[in-house]
Amino acid sequence: MPISNRGADSGNQSDRKANQVTMNRKARAVGINHVALEVGDIDEALAFYGEFLQFTLRSKSETMAFIDLGDQFIALSKGRHQSQDDERHFGLVVDDKEAVRAKLDKMGIEIVSSRFLDFYDPWGNRIEIVGYQGIQFSKTHYVLKGMGIADLGKTDAAKQELADKGMGMG
Repeated sequence: MPISNRGADSGNQSDRKANQVTMNRKARAVGINHVALEVGDIDEALAFYGEFLQFTLRSKSETMAFIDLGDQFIALSKGRHQSQDDERHFGLVVDDKEAVRAKLDKMGIEIVSSRFLDFYDPWGNRIEIVGYQGIQFSKTHYVLKGMGIADLGKTDAAKQELADKGMGMG
């Protein structure tokens, strides 16, 4: 009696179907782990950002530094060679936007947007300062607590934006 290869073929077809499903599936973007900024000098960059931000340094070498943002971080990398950014920027979320505005003013840093708190660092990176309270972006209570800002809340408008997306803050 001949041996059937039917079981093996079925397995291969099943594997092909599973692979096809995986190949057709798209991953969902769930956040940003870190942003990397190229700077001229690591120590100078840490001093500049330290003028208006309170932060914890995760680690540092001659060519890299990592600024802790709770469950995210900013990587500073030595070696900026390109010209100043135009519109490319990232929004850095802070607990007190007006405190940053006051510090930047005291430092003589030009605000380059009439609508937002955008500025350039000394290496041409464009940064937008965003207040945590008024935006949808949220950190868990545990992360906020670990950062020492557990009482940081959201505006009613930000809460409503989240609720409208089915992401109400319980």
